[in-house]
Amino acid sequence: MDYLRILTGKEKPVPIYNGIVVCLENPLAFPDMLEPVYREAMNLDDETLDRFRFSLMRLQLYADVHRNEDLETAMHIKYVAQVLEKVVFGSLVMEPTEPSAD
Repeated sequence: MDYLRILTGKEKPVPIYNGIVVCLENPLAFPDMLEPVYREAMNLDDETLDRFRFSLMRLQLYADVHRNEDLETAMHIKYVAQVLEKVVFGSLVMEPTEPSAD
C-alpha cells in the first residue's frame, strides 16, 4: 500500500510523513515512533502543520472507504491517524459521534 501517496494527496511530501509511514507499515513500531513524530510536528510552521492535519484526515477517510477490503489494516490506519491527531492537535476534526439516546 502506498501510504506516502495517501498522506501527500496532491501536495509535496513533508519529511514528517516518513515516520508516519513507518508506523503504518509496522504496528509494533507505533509506540516507539509516537514521541519522535510529535516532536517533529512541534517544529513545523503553521502552513505545514495544517497540511499535516489534512494528511491525517486523508488517512482516516482512506481507512473508512477501504475498511471492507481489510478491516484489520483499516483499523490500524485509522488508529494511528487519530492518535497522532489527538496528540498533536488535541482533538479530532472528524470526531466520531455517539448516537443520541433521545
